Amino acid sequence: MLRDPLSYARLLQHVHDAVLSGVPAPRKPRSVISASWSRSLAAHVDPDRKLPPVVYESGELDDVRGTHPLAPVLPLLRQTLVSIADEAEHIMIVTDADGTILWREGAAKVRHRADSVRLSEGTRWTEDVIGTNAMGTALATGEPVQIYSAEHLVRAYHTWTCAAAPLRDPDTGELIGAIDVSGPLRTVHPATLALVTASAQLAEGQLRAQLAVRDERFRLANMRHLEALRGEPGALLSAGGRVLAAESCGELPATVGVRRSGGAVALPDGRLATVEPLDEGYLLRLDRKRPSRVAPKLVLRFLSDGDPVATLDGRDIPITLRHAEILTLLALRPAGSTADRLACELYGETGNPVTVRAEIHRLRGQLGTVVQTRPYRLVADLDADFLRVREAVRRGAAGVAAAAFDGPLLPRSESPAIRDERESLTALVRRVVLDSGDPDALWSLWDTTSGADDVEIVDALCRALPDGDPRLAVAHTHLAQLEA
Repeated sequence: MLRDPLSYARLLQHVHDAVLSGVPAPRKPRSVISASWSRSLAAHVDPDRKLPPVVYESGELDDVRGTHPLAPVLPLLRQTLVSIADEAEHIMIVTDADGTILWREGAAKVRHRADSVRLSEGTRWTEDVIGTNAMGTALATGEPVQIYSAEHLVRAYHTWTCAAAPLRDPDTGELIGAIDVSGPLRTVHPATLALVTASAQLAEGQLRAQLAVRDERFRLANMRHLEALRGEPGALLSAGGRVLAAESCGELPATVGVRRSGGAVALPDGRLATVEPLDEGYLLRLDRKRPSRVAPKLVLRFLSDGDPVATLDGRDIPITLRHAEILTLLALRPAGSTADRLACELYGETGNPVTVRAEIHRLRGQLGTVVQTRPYRLVADLDADFLRVREAVRRGAAGVAAAAFDGPLLPRSESPAIRDERESLTALVRRVVLDSGDPDALWSLWDTTSGADDVEIVDALCRALPDGDPRLAVAHTHLAQLEA
């Protein structure tokens, strides 16, 4: 592939042109590219569109950079990437979480060339505005990625090859930006992605070290508040709700969900507490009256064409696609799973259990003891739409299954185990609904992306609806369009 980058670029160009024109391609795009093209086209990105939008003018950038959490690690990124990028005729780019380029450094000749396609500071590079690119795709997937030549959706960037890795806030686990190395196709090097990934890990390590210093400073400044409780149960929390010190509290989750103004909170084990704001954090006072343990209520809504939705005791939980995949696998295996098994199910044979453990750690930061270890399992009153649909299919309850089936399971997931479960569940729902002949169930299934263009579903609906039903004319019209 990289021994002859120009020949490989020509092959990718044929693939790009064939896929977008709907004719057979000489080979399939990589799965990460295919998924990104689909997301980009769904956002109405024009492959012939040339330039990304400008978000910040040059006069605004200094203020934005000065307050960005990646500013403290910029010297490290310069040290590890800029000199190498300069020698290789590449540029280093750092974006924020919205995909806006905040810093760009490297070879002057490449910077001049980048200006001509607006690969410059202040422009936004998310997939929804400029299509498949390393920065936008890394932010969309949460994983490092390299984009070669015509794997970019927009044709103006087919002479570029880019590698990017996302960066996360060690306090909250949320994405805060991406680092990228971009340059001409002819100078591409097979080690670029590994270099960018290692640099991201170094930067996150430095952020963790800086966070540890801030945590210790906060503890020293605020231990007097814990001591003032005189043995009453309490804890010091970071600004993000992480537990930094505790007194007489028993087991606490790693992170407590807090509002900026403080107030009452319920812990996952049912205990009640009050949170009081401090400078750069909070004081938690625990109610000594321990109620009978009530399992937390975890609701998962993963059958949809939109983003996965999770709530814990009525509180929305921001959730990445990877965390939704892990929750799905744990929900399907109530007895629990191991890191090795999850790695294989999530990533295939190349999966690394170390990566899974890191993701589980971040997930426990959001859900607390709902996610148990040894083995990994969910301990909660679980309401998952995909489990309810599977149970309805098992009972042959076509109407219940169709009503709860709002779309395929995590449709953007490329995880082998999730893909298998998605295809299996969709096929089972389709079969039980077709066999039932129930017009309402058929109508519900037709109203999803899984059934909208299914000729057999629409034909069965036309035969099942009684004369005079106003839905019959709509179904007949759609069937004629499909058959045409």
